[in-house]
Amino acid sequence: MARRLPPLNSLRAFEAAARLGLIKLGAEELSVTHGAISRQVQQLEAWLGVPLFDGSKHAPRLTETGRQLLPALTAAFDQMETAISQIADSAEGALDVSCPGTFTMRWLIPRLHHFQAAHPGINVRLNSSGTSSDPIGNNVDVAIRVGKAPWPIGVQVIELFNEKFGPVHAPSVVLAGASLLHTVSRRSAWADWAQRAGVETGEQGSAEFEHFYFMLEAATAGLGVAIAPWPLVADDVASGRLIAPQGFIESGLSYVTLRRKKQNRKADIFCAWLKSAAEAYAAGDRA
Repeated sequence: MARRLPPLNSLRAFEAAARLGLIKLGAEELSVTHGAISRQVQQLEAWLGVPLFDGSKHAPRLTETGRQLLPALTAAFDQMETAISQIADSAEGALDVSCPGTFTMRWLIPRLHHFQAAHPGINVRLNSSGTSSDPIGNNVDVAIRVGKAPWPIGVQVIELFNEKFGPVHAPSVVLAGASLLHTVSRRSAWADWAQRAGVETGEQGSAEFEHFYFMLEAATAGLGVAIAPWPLVADDVASGRLIAPQGFIESGLSYVTLRRKKQNRKADIFCAWLKSAAEAYAAGDRA
């Protein structure tokens, strides 16, 4: 016989908002908007035919029905989470890894075949989701980030290697009067490098690109000079597609792995491999 239950999303929305005391907090936990939570709660109230909250929207209070429903839902979701965690906590299955796009293409993917050969049962799914303040969302097991402390609370931080950066350009580029290339995600790169290197960049033309990868391709095509981290251009410099006449210096930033502190054997295995790959890279650093 089919179960007579309201939509699961409505139950999740109500449980989160009621448990945390505010619809806003429920929305943050579920990574949706305030309006989405409100609509789901209203949908659940319509399905049940009774109100679950009363009072103002800024200070909602549970009705008697809401107070009766909340502990049962919390217990049910806790039980489901435990069951799912027991299945997910294995040495096989999918592992969702968030990583900046250019680093994924130029550093992680070229090494990933070594991990897949050693652990064919783990399906690494790469994405670029997450933000600097919340790098590990609901659909991310491990995040690779570049930055500096303090890191978000509630996560385990695994240091990989320090970043070095410097100017790069195509061999055909004449530095005198060459445009300075910038990227939206790191607009201060030229100023940061100039300050650390103790040089003046002077008055030169400039161009800005939405993605870091676009900027590097522009530098390779001879459109100007870019400030780039060594891990992202090492192969291009080695092949002669780019040159780095002033070398690379420490940027003050670090590449790190961030992961949830809860048990996850797939994440344990991947993070251990990633740490080993980072150590091998740092040992062979020619920047």
